[in-house]
Amino acid sequence: MKKFLAVLLVISMVFCFAACGGGSSNEGGSEEAGDTVYQVGMVCIGDDNAAYDRNFYMAADEAQKILADKGINIEWTKTYNHPEGDPVAVDCEELAGAGCIAVFCNSYGMEPAMLTVAGDYPDTVFVGMTNEGSWKDDLANTVNAFPSIYEGRYLAGVAAGMKLQEMVDKGEIKAEEAVIGYVGAYTFAEVISGYTSFFLGARSVCPSATMMVEFIGSWGDPTMEAAAAQDLIDKGAKLISQHSDSTTPATTAQSNGVPHVGYNISMSDVAPEASLISSRIDWTNYFVYVIETIVNGGTVDQDYCQHGLKDGDVALTELNEAIAAEGTQAKLDEVRAQIESGEIQVFDTSTFTVDGKEVTTAFALDTDGDFAPDSEEAVFDGAFHESYFQSAPYFALRIDGIKLLNEAY
Repeated sequence: MKKFLAVLLVISMVFCFAACGGGSSNEGGSEEAGDTVYQVGMVCIGDDNAAYDRNFYMAADEAQKILADKGINIEWTKTYNHPEGDPVAVDCEELAGAGCIAVFCNSYGMEPAMLTVAGDYPDTVFVGMTNEGSWKDDLANTVNAFPSIYEGRYLAGVAAGMKLQEMVDKGEIKAEEAVIGYVGAYTFAEVISGYTSFFLGARSVCPSATMMVEFIGSWGDPTMEAAAAQDLIDKGAKLISQHSDSTTPATTAQSNGVPHVGYNISMSDVAPEASLISSRIDWTNYFVYVIETIVNGGTVDQDYCQHGLKDGDVALTELNEAIAAEGTQAKLDEVRAQIESGEIQVFDTSTFTVDGKEVTTAFALDTDGDFAPDSEEAVFDGAFHESYFQSAPYFALRIDGIKLLNEAY
């Protein structure tokens, strides 16, 4: 069945290129730049059912409009439900072979397969989104990108903390019951960085907050995500958040009368009585940058690093004012300005400890519980500088106040 779908994809792309000249002029023979339609590919881990992928599709559509206004016309071809391995390599090969000027692989885990193909298509730029190996390899046409989502996570955590503190102040829960339940994908630095920054944001306005994390061993599985959210609630979580790809943690939270903070897209439509806000990477700027650079004959940066809230590459969805704590939007505006100015450092080492001790050097906890040095000294000027030396997250410290219920590598 997959082979049949791949054949259909090739036929579709060949037809498309017959119609638009595969990056040359449109039918009718015009050679003007405005008539050129450039083919762009995207390999997707999921499909329209995954919140994670829908976030990419929204950005792709917006980028297409922005580029058109600049006189650059593009057409997207997407492949679906290929998280890793040979199917990803086949997708990359077919997209590049059909004339795509860029192929974006939208999830961690795709990069190894992508790299097996990239060298055969030097005229196509291959992008490992949320990955970390392409900028260090010996291929000029492979690049990485990962905006600083930890800034958005921290800000979303502030909204969560405001809600928890309101519940404490109203006597709905005791201070020690301000427990966050977090549905995580894997025990990777990306996920650790995300839930830690979220927790630090929450604790900045709700000092008694603690967190439990339950991993599902998958980037997205609606049934497992719902089960993990329910288990966290059963264990005492008074608010649910997530680093997972579906909306079921939000709907589970709503069915239990528990507030929720999402990821990738607004989840207020499916859980209007629970979901406060979501943080997301807005890939629009990056899509425009890469495609415009290629079309204009430039060189795409090997590692798209240090792009966050102030650049518009990290965003929050609209706050659900109907259920948010009073004053939340004003607080979010205040904290956002402080992050953008540098007044607030998300991983300020004075705000957390590891095993009761303040962190003074960039060490990551290995699986044996011992300290192992990171590749760079990321702790300086009183903070752990996440995504400073490379775009991919490398904060892997297990800080006090967060309890992991399981492991999932």
